[in-house]
Amino acid sequence: MNLKNIILLSAILLAGQIVFAQISPQDELFKALKSADSLVFEQGFNKCDIAALEQAMHKNLEFLHDKSGAQTREEFFKGFKENICSNTNFKPIRKLVEGSLQVYLMMDNGELYGAIQMGEHKFYISEPNKELRHTSSAKFIHTWLLEDGRWQLFRVLSYDHQEPK
Repeated sequence: MNLKNIILLSAILLAGQIVFAQISPQDELFKALKSADSLVFEQGFNKCDIAALEQAMHKNLEFLHDKSGAQTREEFFKGFKENICSNTNFKPIRKLVEGSLQVYLMMDNGELYGAIQMGEHKFYISEPNKELRHTSSAKFIHTWLLEDGRWQLFRVLSYDHQEPK
């Protein structure tokens, strides 16, 4: 391999690193997606704001869970209402593990169309007059699509659920 080819290969590899690099937590897009995560989990999951959750979820949502299987948007909302929001005296709560969130942009010919968001979260049970009880930890990968200027959660991978040790 001659020097010209080595330089060209190095430039391609470097460009690949830049294109697929995680964006900084100080970046406005990182903050926007962290806010979208908060809308889904703080408003939707933790406070059972179904309307907020429905707005954030793509019409073709795919929810893949290592314990409860694959679900469509309709199946997800049915299970969510029955299991997450049905008993305020035994309410699941989700908390993002601080510092675990990563965001990778998805481009199509130089135009932003989506993002991959990865991280870890912990789940707790909230009961009246009791401290939150840690029930499990898990990892997630979310695929967000940018449609009509709004971030929509398109695909959820929720995996590696573990009980606390």
